[in-house]
Amino acid sequence: MGERHAYDAGGQGMLGYRARPEAPNGAALLVIPAFAGLRAFEMAQCDRFAAMGYDVLGVDYYGDGWTAADMAEAGAAMGRLNDDRRTLLARTEAALAEIGQAGRKVGAIGFCFGAKAVLDMARAGDLDAAVSLHGIYDAPPFETVAMPPVLLCHGWNDPLATPDDFEKMAAELERHSADWHALCFGGTGHAFTNPDQAGRAPGMGYVEVSARRTWAATEAFLSAHLT
Repeated sequence: MGERHAYDAGGQGMLGYRARPEAPNGAALLVIPAFAGLRAFEMAQCDRFAAMGYDVLGVDYYGDGWTAADMAEAGAAMGRLNDDRRTLLARTEAALAEIGQAGRKVGAIGFCFGAKAVLDMARAGDLDAAVSLHGIYDAPPFETVAMPPVLLCHGWNDPLATPDDFEKMAAELERHSADWHALCFGGTGHAFTNPDQAGRAPGMGYVEVSARRTWAATEAFLSAHLT
């Protein structure tokens, strides 16, 4: 099991979650949460990947370990940070600096708004591998450079990332990443990897078979590119 981990982002105190491996595989991994902040689901994924040998940091992008009490509060907080994508990038890059060490590769996985943050890091050329899980695809207000290997895991019925949005993201990856691929799941909407989101409205919520296939693909992708 990991533990809460304090670090700094340009003078802002951040409180993430650090899960260290018993048998290190030589790579590090950022886990970037959905829009409510770093909660039990994401911290469980940190422990999951630490058990596979990764040195893992669950990212705090709001500061002081803040998490939302309800979805309206989460939406308001996300909106403020979404309007300042450069600050979002700076805060995830601070997490990267916290876990990065010379000579080892670092990847990132992100959920929903956290997947947008992962894709922004990839657009900035910060990572060795990037995984977007039911991500949001709109481009940031800065130029995309050469991107690392990228895996998109996408619910085709996601109302927050439509087929048109997906097509634009794929075109961007085709221009900038020499090694990308996508898994698109039918009958699947947003937040489909999180069992806590089961039973939500159509277009939202957990889908067990899509989640299982996503985790298998993510584990293989990270192993291929980081270890």
